[in-house]
Amino acid sequence: MILVLSALPLVGAADVIKKSGSGICHDPQSPWYEVVKNYQGFRTLKACTQSGGRLPKGASATQEEIKGQVYSRAHYGNGWADDDGDCQNTRHELLVERSTAPVRFKDESKCTVVFGRWISPFTNQVIQDARQLDADHLVPLSWSWQRGASEWSVEKREAFANDPSNVLIVESSLNRSKSDKGPDEWLPPEGRCGYTARFTRIVLKYRLQPKPDESARIKEILEQCRG
Repeated sequence: MILVLSALPLVGAADVIKKSGSGICHDPQSPWYEVVKNYQGFRTLKACTQSGGRLPKGASATQEEIKGQVYSRAHYGNGWADDDGDCQNTRHELLVERSTAPVRFKDESKCTVVFGRWISPFTNQVIQDARQLDADHLVPLSWSWQRGASEWSVEKREAFANDPSNVLIVESSLNRSKSDKGPDEWLPPEGRCGYTARFTRIVLKYRLQPKPDESARIKEILEQCRG
């Protein structure tokens, strides 16, 4: 049940999950909990995130709080990770690694890549402007959520979302066209066999469970590739 709360004192309010006006869910452990005075209140963090709220940066829900929820990007961490703390997150580290020429950064901090030379695995086209590229999850996060990832630990989902073997540097337009589809619904203009084979390797690596019709279509594509 949702409680609509104001800044007025309430009995037991310290235990209420506060959803701020910007849509962030704060539990009593949040460093911003006392700062948030006007909010929508929920009895659990799960109820708050199910309403469309998100966790504060750097926070993550427990597996018990996540269990039974619909897919949310927040279940896989707060965006691209920067595990080594060098200011380059997974996206920019892969832009550096996969450029076939030295990259250029936005400024001297070397956090943000702006130019390089990338060959798209979706089209074989050469692209030099990083703004035209996305770091695309080969096996989409929402696809994985519906096929077993909802039962994983928070740590495993974060690792999956930042696994370089599951991330391709591709044109933004094609990434959006692909969206959360598997090979049974979407294939790139070029490199379809390699794309499907790599998709299958990721599925096996993480022991995801495609639906029977999806598995049949993927098997059919791979058999055609071998033929």
